[in-house]
Amino acid sequence: MNISSSERLYEKALGFMPGGVNSPVRAFRSVGRTPLFIDRAYGDRIIDADGNEFIDYVCSWGPDILGHAYPTIISAVQKQCESGLTFGACHEGEIHLAEKIRSHFPSMEMLRLVSSGTEAVMSAVRAARGFTGRDRIVKFEGCYHGHSDGLLVKGGSGLLTNAIPDSAGVPRGYTENTLLAKYNDLSSVEQLFERFGGDIACVIVEPCAANMGVVPPAEGFLQGLRDITARHGSLLIFDEVITGFRLSIGGAQQYYGITPDLTALGKIVGGGMPLAAYGGRHDIMECVAPLGSVYQAGTLSGNPIAVAAGLAAISELEHRPEIYAELDKKTVQIESAARSAGLNVNRCGSLMTVFFTDKKVMNYDSAVCSDTQKYADYFNYLIENGIYTAPSQFEAMFVSAAHSDEDIAATCDIIRGYK
Repeated sequence: MNISSSERLYEKALGFMPGGVNSPVRAFRSVGRTPLFIDRAYGDRIIDADGNEFIDYVCSWGPDILGHAYPTIISAVQKQCESGLTFGACHEGEIHLAEKIRSHFPSMEMLRLVSSGTEAVMSAVRAARGFTGRDRIVKFEGCYHGHSDGLLVKGGSGLLTNAIPDSAGVPRGYTENTLLAKYNDLSSVEQLFERFGGDIACVIVEPCAANMGVVPPAEGFLQGLRDITARHGSLLIFDEVITGFRLSIGGAQQYYGITPDLTALGKIVGGGMPLAAYGGRHDIMECVAPLGSVYQAGTLSGNPIAVAAGLAAISELEHRPEIYAELDKKTVQIESAARSAGLNVNRCGSLMTVFFTDKKVMNYDSAVCSDTQKYADYFNYLIENGIYTAPSQFEAMFVSAAHSDEDIAATCDIIRGYK
């Protein structure tokens, strides 16, 4: 029996990396396959180690909003490489990128560049605790905020109890101050504040959830969080690692018209390179070292190569404001095709998930009712027809500006043919 190059590489990788991968979702275990090893990508296409070409709706989990190997970004990176890869020191590009971010996210009056979304969220939570002098935080079941210890809690834990770590290696003490609420359920948040209000430093939320599949906020949900936190002297943190520069150039906070106290950004802000940022009100961010006592540091923070890529990506989005309407139109077409095939769809802008459940998916409880085997069948059908999408029921589909009308039409035809 012939084995593919991807299978051969996977067998080799198993000897070096846990599960043969550097991030668990890449393992394809939930869809019953061995992972694809990608050789190269361009536009809206990826090509695996066997030369198979796919229309890509993962887009590196979001940052490739302009498409793979976008010429302007590649050129900016190449030019910066000629001046050095990393300095471990200040450089002018950091200021230009911070200026661009703040112009589109005015709530980020002061900000810090870091290297990953996990780092951005962890640092924002620390700043919130340092500013308020409180220890407890509220997060929502099904919202993922990176793999820092205090935020890895079991999605199904009950309200009003200490959260149980959702990963081995996380001491119970790290999550005992993490309280769980239900997404799109303001009463669950109110209950937590009634009991712990004076001790809650912040509420952290994905303003549009995208890590239990795409689950948009119900009408009034985000405003309710804004009101509750303000009333109790707590801070509201938007985790916009996925939604930032994707739902609009000003992220979910512009899209929904809600201003948080702190924001975490990632993905698109680095133009496809490892880069993230966190920031918020001046008085909060002035608590961060060297101005204040909240310590956060990173040798590669503001890396000049990543900064160059981020500047190029955001500049392109500024020059092409029509992109967001075009992305919305393309994603609506795919949504309509999926609905015509009898599939259950959640969409928000250019983020979309097909859920294999008859329930309306509004939160974690309804998301986990999905039939993951049926999703695996759907995923494999798409792969076999040249469509690459998330190898998990509980992830988002990402549409990019590089997806041509022809490829969108072909994708719709394939989805309509699913039985």
